[in-house]
Amino acid sequence: MKGPKLKFSLGLVAMIALIAIFAGVVAGRASTSSEGGGGGGGGGGDARIAGTRVDVIIKASDSSFWQTMLAGAKRAGTDFGVDVSLFGPTSETDVNEQVQLMENSISRGVNAIAIATNSSDALNSVIDRARKEGIKVIIVDNAVTTTHDGFIGTDNEKAGEAGGERLCQLLKDKGTESGEVLLESSVAGVQVLADRDRGFKSGLAKGCPNVQVARTRYNNNDINTAASQVNDEITSNEQLVGVFADNNTSGNGVARAIKDNDAADKLPVVAFDSDPQENAALADGAIDALVVQNPYFFGYQGVVEAAMAAAGNSPPARLDPGAVVVDRGNMGEDAVKRLLNPPKEEI
Repeated sequence: MKGPKLKFSLGLVAMIALIAIFAGVVAGRASTSSEGGGGGGGGGGDARIAGTRVDVIIKASDSSFWQTMLAGAKRAGTDFGVDVSLFGPTSETDVNEQVQLMENSISRGVNAIAIATNSSDALNSVIDRARKEGIKVIIVDNAVTTTHDGFIGTDNEKAGEAGGERLCQLLKDKGTESGEVLLESSVAGVQVLADRDRGFKSGLAKGCPNVQVARTRYNNNDINTAASQVNDEITSNEQLVGVFADNNTSGNGVARAIKDNDAADKLPVVAFDSDPQENAALADGAIDALVVQNPYFFGYQGVVEAAMAAAGNSPPARLDPGAVVVDRGNMGEDAVKRLLNPPKEEI
């Protein structure tokens, strides 16, 4: 079923962006109070798009990061009167479940889907099928290799580069000019992580050309595996001088290994993303810096762009909310605290 027609002018898009900023979306600030269930439409939304049906599919329902995206999506539904339903597999490695959730959305005949894909290409066929059925598809976080109707996500190469530059500075602060760094990664073959890792290597090499990335270990998005891998590296590699973790699960595993080996003063750690465990590790010194994204923005703006596309208009081809490097020096600032402790919504 087709959604109601609404012409989104560039002025309206700009207005939506301003509303998002003043509502604290860019900083992850929003009221944590919202109606139960997955639908919106309870707030003062635009009557011209009220009832537009948007399904939001995240990477993993057990992740604090993706629960924040759900909270942003739900709030956008309330703000704009869009009927939002929330879905996601339990694990970021469950591509088949994401495919099935997309199939379910197609069967229900929703107007649009905003999805953070667990693969850059494994969902291409079902994305193509949705679009052939007239369902608009907004891609979030991880780019795909098929045609879609808009993309929202961090420039991960740029953000990873900032992480590499920070680890280099931490090494210089310790007087370390050479040695090896472990890159602890979640899953091989995911474009968003590959971009992040490439950027990290570039940022590290800029100021620390004699520090090498010794190896990349993949933990299949499992904290215990990550902790074991880092523990092995700490105990076996005398040249190890630092660690970079490219997502929150990896960061939590690294922090556990650092604590178990009492290595916080010896090995600087830079990790990606934010969740309660990573925040605690940052506060106690097991992690020295976090590169923090804005998943609340992903969800909020994903619903806005989905409504634009369903109304027959073209949302921005690419929208990047940016990332912030957080350490113990700035983690107490109000804007940063809102990024570290955003609202969450469970399925």
